[in-house]
Amino acid sequence: MIQTSAQDVRQATEIPMARKPKKGYYVNGQFVPEGSELDIEFKAELKGTYDKSRTDLKKDSDQRQLLGVALIDLRPKLLAGLDLPERLMSALNDAKRIHEHGARKRHLQLIGKLMRYLEEDVVQAAEMALQEQHTGSASEAAKVQVAEYWRERLISADDAVTEWFASPAGAATGDVQAFRSLVRQAHKDLSKMPAPEETGDGEAPKLVAKTSKAYKELYQQVRSALALKQNVDQDQDQN
Repeated sequence: MIQTSAQDVRQATEIPMARKPKKGYYVNGQFVPEGSELDIEFKAELKGTYDKSRTDLKKDSDQRQLLGVALIDLRPKLLAGLDLPERLMSALNDAKRIHEHGARKRHLQLIGKLMRYLEEDVVQAAEMALQEQHTGSASEAAKVQVAEYWRERLISADDAVTEWFASPAGAATGDVQAFRSLVRQAHKDLSKMPAPEETGDGEAPKLVAKTSKAYKELYQQVRSALALKQNVDQDQDQN
């Protein structure tokens, strides 16, 4: 007589768990999973880009994935101007709140998948928006450096004030006497600070920047004058 154990009974009666079906569609009886190379190929054929090889299509898909990740940090104003699909916009915004490694990895894959459905002109617009953000950041950094250069020179060099007013930006400065007084006050505040060898190299400017109102105000006036000069130049170029 064959004995049947309780374990054998359980194994015989257990109902296998149903697997979550993959998303996709059938073509001539063949199942095509969404996001697969075959899926990309079929969609490329519909878009008229069938002449691309599978390698080219995979490369394009990877590039769109990277572009989608970069769009997460795009400034809201530039992002809004792209007129992206609502689901992709929502995914980009959600990505800023997802930090757990596994969840973020899956979410970035979702963004890459959604990017594949964008028309080529939208992809190009997204690339231009990222370039505009990068160029704008570099331009802003350059403006800060120029303003800081002039502030330090005005404070440290005796002839710098005369040089400033002889420059195109200096001509955009308002009250000349008030500006000279501001430079003198900033210089006075800086002279009260400990010598660099007493605080460590470069620490004196940091201290005066935190404590001197004149030091901060001088930077703002220099920055404003430089910006006004740039605006005048742009208007002249347009005319």
